[in-house]
Amino acid sequence: MATRLEVRNVTVELPTPEGWVRPVNKVSLALGEGETLGIVGESGSGKTMLALALLGLDPPGARRTGEAWLACRSRNGAPPPRENLIAAPAGTMRALRGREIAVIFQEPMTALNPVMRTGAQIEEAIRIHEPDLREEEIHRLTLAALGRAAVPEPVVRARQYPHQLSGGLRQRVMIAMALAASPGVLIADEPTTALDVTVQKQILDLLAALRRELQLSLLFITHDLGVVAQVADRVAVMYAGRIVEEGPALEVLRHPRHPYTEGLLRAAPRLERGHLASIPGAVPSLNALPPGCPFAPRCPRRIAACEDDVPELLPVSGVPENRRARCILVC
Repeated sequence: MATRLEVRNVTVELPTPEGWVRPVNKVSLALGEGETLGIVGESGSGKTMLALALLGLDPPGARRTGEAWLACRSRNGAPPPRENLIAAPAGTMRALRGREIAVIFQEPMTALNPVMRTGAQIEEAIRIHEPDLREEEIHRLTLAALGRAAVPEPVVRARQYPHQLSGGLRQRVMIAMALAASPGVLIADEPTTALDVTVQKQILDLLAALRRELQLSLLFITHDLGVVAQVADRVAVMYAGRIVEEGPALEVLRHPRHPYTEGLLRAAPRLERGHLASIPGAVPSLNALPPGCPFAPRCPRRIAACEDDVPELLPVSGVPENRRARCILVC
């Protein structure tokens, strides 16, 4: 499987009154062609900030280091170029966003322009990357994008404003807009949050079908382990800005090795349970991280050595699959 996106030691630093903090801290991962990689973790673990850094949309004043090599799609038979998303200038990133790497944001009602018709917003995305197309062709491609995203009555929906659509239809419009310029990598940031369960299933099925049809590489960000089990080939678990466990999705979910992953699975709702479990404590503040393992203050298995140094992300001992964990007790 060819690697479409290779992230190497990406770090994002943000200025605060107390000094610089790192919501993303030396993150490395790889995303293959046609593969879905799920990134899970509690709020504040760094999932969305990592996505924004890859898109060049991190907050003003942020500092980014590391490398994120994107293998662009071959156009007109030319060899596919590679771009470092972390070091690319603003003009290059504007050309890549939508064309090579696109995003579905968490809340479509705030991501869509409320005073523009939905069709006009998709047309704008196409026009930026295909400035030589005639307006008739842009309109045709817009309706085709809505149809691909399973939006019923595309002609009618294209003339409506976001507030005239249901939550599920707004999310489908976001998907149509993201895929309008045929990118190779799609970042889906909590795309099913606040949707009804039945609509959530429809969106997940749609993304899975589009991934197969278009050979998309999908980076799927979520806090819902049930969603990860449905859509992801591999999963990376993040905590306090770092990846703490990584491996094939079903293996990680069935046999977690890091205590944090175990805690997330225990906290997942299940019908046979009479109560919801929780992980004691809270995610530490980024400007007051413990000296050793950041999960140590909440970990039921911690030992004194956990407080000495931050563990490396190493292969898990005794496991044949491609599994890694950031824990001295299992590596």
